[in-house]
Amino acid sequence: MHHTTVASASARTPATLPTTGNTPTLDTVALHFEAVNACAMARWYAARHQHAAAARKSVQALTALRRLAAFERAEAAA
Repeated sequence: MHHTTVASASARTPATLPTTGNTPTLDTVALHFEAVNACAMARWYAARHQHAAAARKSVQALTALRRLAAFERAEAAA
């Protein structure tokens, strides 16, 4: 029999957590992990010559890094 594991809820949560009101709270630790994980997966795909998948993961990593940079700019301005 094959045993499959189910990812925990925290592994599937987005980096932006809802809060009360209209302002979401950014989880910078989760966003940093998202960027690091996407970079690692892009390297893994590239090493296996799966360039389309590597490109998708690279875009995901860059998006996470841009969101972190935007958060830092907003914090500096406040």
